[in-house]
Amino acid sequence: MTTALQSPPRRSTTRLQDASLLNGPMLLLRSIKGFRRSQSWAWLASVPLALLGLGVFTFSARAEVALSDLTGPQAAAFLADNLWLFIATILVIFMNAGFAMVEAGMCRQKNAVNILAKNLFVFALAVTAYWVIGYSLMYGGSVIDGWLYFQGLFVDPDPSGALECAAAGDTGCLVPAVDFLFQSAFAGTAATIVSGLVAERVKFGEFVVFSIILTAFIYPIAGSWQWNGGWLAELGFIDFAGSSIVHSVGGWAGLVGAMLLGPRIGKFVDGKAQAMPGHNMAIATLGALILWIGWYGFNPGSELAMDQYVAYIAVTTTLAAAGGAIAATVLSTITSGKPDLTMIINGILAGLVSITAGCGNMTFAGSWLAGAVGGLIVVCSVAALDSAGIDDPVGAFSVHGVCGVWGTVVIGLWGVDGMDPGAAGIGLLNGGGLNQFFIQALGAAAYGVWTVVTCWIAWQIIGGFFGGIRVSEAEETQGLDIGEHGMEAYPDFASS
Repeated sequence: MTTALQSPPRRSTTRLQDASLLNGPMLLLRSIKGFRRSQSWAWLASVPLALLGLGVFTFSARAEVALSDLTGPQAAAFLADNLWLFIATILVIFMNAGFAMVEAGMCRQKNAVNILAKNLFVFALAVTAYWVIGYSLMYGGSVIDGWLYFQGLFVDPDPSGALECAAAGDTGCLVPAVDFLFQSAFAGTAATIVSGLVAERVKFGEFVVFSIILTAFIYPIAGSWQWNGGWLAELGFIDFAGSSIVHSVGGWAGLVGAMLLGPRIGKFVDGKAQAMPGHNMAIATLGALILWIGWYGFNPGSELAMDQYVAYIAVTTTLAAAGGAIAATVLSTITSGKPDLTMIINGILAGLVSITAGCGNMTFAGSWLAGAVGGLIVVCSVAALDSAGIDDPVGAFSVHGVCGVWGTVVIGLWGVDGMDPGAAGIGLLNGGGLNQFFIQALGAAAYGVWTVVTCWIAWQIIGGFFGGIRVSEAEETQGLDIGEHGMEAYPDFASS
């Protein structure tokens, strides 16, 4: 409810909360007594805070007036859709904790602080870079039709378009602020995947610079090809929640970095991979469970509305994770003689990545099978990378890169056209022919080529400008916690 304010019995002036962004700062300065004193510069520090408050006032006023014009059902649907996406966003943001715990737990004690710092800081970088330009490149107006989009710097929080959409009786009408927050969490996920591949040997500052480039330019441009109606969307490419757009992009970006860095000291002896066990599997296991829970924001949240399909997507996501865990456990037991906890963890994550693209285009049985195949793939991929001499400390490329590609192309094998019972098959094995398979394969290849080329250029430029991207041999031997951060994760315990 709003209450009209009576004007005071004096000369009429424009109120600060009613002012525009142009005249608001001057009104603020004029209202400060003693502005010409020596302390005036200290008062200037309040200007950014005042502008932020002004923006909130303006947003609230516009939203409240327009929202009151909606009918009861329209308002309920509008609020439910935006509330659900906000909850899903929180779940996706919380996945950063899961990534940090999995990576830190699977790496050595002497590098735990470095890994935790990267995972925590990279989200702050991703949100900032995506706010400044990334969101505009991904969801802006067309510059080169189908290939490049741009709408100017920064995110416009004006909710009027969403409210007009709701007034027209449509669903999924999202205010820009909620949509931006959700999409920025996805950008952060792509950058976080890179952290696992380059763990225990990359310079912190150089990783920071690369993360900014990835989330500001490389990831948004690629994402627009599908999620902003670009050339892949026009072809009929399907990537519901980002097996290729988010996970394989992060995987390919990290793979390029890992190959340029080279393996960790002691990882390969006489061409044979040596085990370098993680220091805390309890933390890694907890991280995997956090990621599983967070995926209920990642996949069901990508429906972008609270409707009858959200629960369906949650079930396909769950079944794929279960299939991945079971298959990876069985295969790792057969190959190594005993069930490997790291493979159980990566099997769960492989199943989740494998269903991310097709969570809205798979039957329940198809979802479990897609996840199970992903679980088998991740075990084989980890061994294949070791054989190729590529050091991936936590199996990030096998989980996100390889299974991201698999999760994309499997839609062309046994995907269906939607989530309704009896939906027609669009995959090769259920009567859909080869067309969708070729489209999915093309899309997966396009994301791989784009990411490898652009990230190779980015890593090379960063390395050339800063004198390399790898820490010194002495620093790596001592541990990045001391060399890069001057602290230890467990200072009260002796290093083994």
